[in-house]
Amino acid sequence: MAVSAPRPSRDDTSVLAALRSPKRLRIEVLGGLVVALALIPEAISFSIIAGVDPRVGLFASFTMAVTIAFTGGRPAMISAATGAVALVIAPVVREHGIDYLIATVLLAGVFQVVLSVVGVARLLRFIPRSVMVGFVNALAIMVFLTQLPHLIGVPWLVYPMLVASLAILFFLPKLTTVVPAPLVAIVVLTAVTIAFSLDVPDVGDEGALPTSLPALGLPQVPWNLATLRIIAPFALAMALVGLLESLMTAKLVDDITDSHSDKTREGWGQGVANLVTGFFGGMGGCAMIGQTMINVKVSGARTRISTFLAGVMLLGFAVGLGGLVAQIPMAVLVAVMIMVSVATLDWHSLAPKTLRRMPIAETTVMLVTVVVTVVTHNLAYGVIVGVLVAMVAFAHRVAHFTEVVPVRTADGIRVYKVRGELFFASSNDLVYQFDYVGDPANIVIDLSDSHIWDASTVAALDAITTKYASKGKKVDIIGLNAASEARHGRLSGLGGRQA
Repeated sequence: MAVSAPRPSRDDTSVLAALRSPKRLRIEVLGGLVVALALIPEAISFSIIAGVDPRVGLFASFTMAVTIAFTGGRPAMISAATGAVALVIAPVVREHGIDYLIATVLLAGVFQVVLSVVGVARLLRFIPRSVMVGFVNALAIMVFLTQLPHLIGVPWLVYPMLVASLAILFFLPKLTTVVPAPLVAIVVLTAVTIAFSLDVPDVGDEGALPTSLPALGLPQVPWNLATLRIIAPFALAMALVGLLESLMTAKLVDDITDSHSDKTREGWGQGVANLVTGFFGGMGGCAMIGQTMINVKVSGARTRISTFLAGVMLLGFAVGLGGLVAQIPMAVLVAVMIMVSVATLDWHSLAPKTLRRMPIAETTVMLVTVVVTVVTHNLAYGVIVGVLVAMVAFAHRVAHFTEVVPVRTADGIRVYKVRGELFFASSNDLVYQFDYVGDPANIVIDLSDSHIWDASTVAALDAITTKYASKGKKVDIIGLNAASEARHGRLSGLGGRQA
């Protein structure tokens, strides 16, 4: 069951409005606090995946969150070091070292700014809802699966602590939402752990916390084409993965909050955040679905204040209160992420009633997106494959809507009525739908109930005309709408002859 949260009005995305409202400001501050505590073990874990010192991931989470609070286009969304980015850049660290990693992050930031300015965000309109549902469900599954290592081969005390944490997270919102349930669970379970000296895995076991602030600098790499050839492929991959995850997460938050965000600004804002992160020696990142759901859906935050404070508090906790933060039991953070995964999953899409009514193609696209994402641990792969499958399914479905019907034969004229949308998938077989031998000398092809969409259709019509002409018969094409007539007139004769 999802964790309930306050439902602020749409104008509560305004920072100024939040600063004037003590209630709204309290929600934003507490949301940032909870996210900051949850970010620490995540950032450390992703640093380990990337093969870098934990400080690199923690500093990246700080700079990403603080920068995106000013440059981003989706209020309340959390950006930090992420697992997807860590997987992309890990080979750079392993083969070339940390300085090449920083150079890769900087170049990825440049790529993201350029791609966003040229309009990559507009490509979101081509992502079908079934892919979006698969994206959401895959996120939920991945958030859950990443918690399992913290529950295997651990002391038995971890399990009752997990159950206690889940109980607080589930029942406390039913009593009050004054204080976020995750914060209460973290404080209570940490106090119990310290008071009774319980020997359970804690945040400190994930890696050492930093003792100083990040420093501004440039990577020590040769600034030449050889370096560019090394880092460019990884930087482009990081830029695309980061943009895709960030824009898809922004769309998800739009749906949850019934609001609209500036995706282009979010895109170049992510690029600027990665540039700042690179200059401070961080590993880069993008939007984080788990922490965003904690902030938006669990805590009820809606403005950039929570995002900014999450970054600032993260650094403050890691550097100034590292000793205390290190004692937070991992069990309570695992419980928070489990509740996030439960709240994120689109349960309606998996209900038997929905599955029975949903077209098989739509369900297939959703499942393919989920499976590819979970198997590869890469949301970009899942979304790309899901979109491709959806395109094939759509083309197959629309192609079957086209039909050629002979409507009459009189006075040596045969009239064919063509109905449906004509494009490469439907028009390739068009040439075989006519009786070239048995038809009279004059043929009329009526396209008043059709639309020509591409050069393949024009080439198919040329082929039909040519085949009739080879038998001494004349073809007239009538009924073209303005757009189809313009396309046919422009492309006819350019596609070559088809047999």
